[in-house]
Amino acid sequence: MGYETVAGPAKPAGIALVSGGMDSLVMAEFCKRESELSLLHVNYGQRTEAKELTCFHAIASYLKVPEHRRLVADIGYLKRIGGSALTDPDIDIPSADLAREGVPLTYVPFRNAHLVSIAVSWAEAAGAKNIYIGAVAVDSSGYPDCRPEFYEAMNEAIRRGTKEGSDIVVKAPFLHLKKKDIVLMGKSMGVPFEHSWSCYREGEAACGVCDSCALRLRAFAEAGVSDPLPYETRPDYR
Repeated sequence: MGYETVAGPAKPAGIALVSGGMDSLVMAEFCKRESELSLLHVNYGQRTEAKELTCFHAIASYLKVPEHRRLVADIGYLKRIGGSALTDPDIDIPSADLAREGVPLTYVPFRNAHLVSIAVSWAEAAGAKNIYIGAVAVDSSGYPDCRPEFYEAMNEAIRRGTKEGSDIVVKAPFLHLKKKDIVLMGKSMGVPFEHSWSCYREGEAACGVCDSCALRLRAFAEAGVSDPLPYETRPDYR
């Protein structure tokens, strides 16, 4: 007598925002365990737009996400709006200062609201329930749209602004983690950190001296893991 193979319940559809950075790489690998992921990447006129897009597709290929479940959106108007060193070439990228207080020059005004809104539109059209974003509040650059209360407010807006029964929820699973913990998680899952990019400046090698490079280098050093990216310089930020 033969036995039929019984498949387990299908995973719900989810959308992961993948910038091409370290956090979104690890988050997508982590979240694919509970959702059948589609991946969203957004070009917004950032200095490293081309590099980040290349990393996005490398990450998507690693995760075996097919082309029809990848969306690259373009909101280049954020570059025209300006107000950030990431999008305005007249504003220099500041050197790293991990003790700096306040909102840094690299903050793109209300960027994450734009990103989440695109993901919600796609989720509502596609019937996805979960939206994932790799925001980090505890050990980050101090962006106001990475705070827990921002995502609480966004979820309330989504509840009120989508069709009844959509039940879309934005999840930020790494919000309260330190970056070294994200590195350790990524290492345990075997993610290809070499396919991610964190530097705020253009170049073949990461600069090593912007805030984002500093946060990444400190996280890898504290985790005791070697960062495979090439750097122009590798200061010790511990």
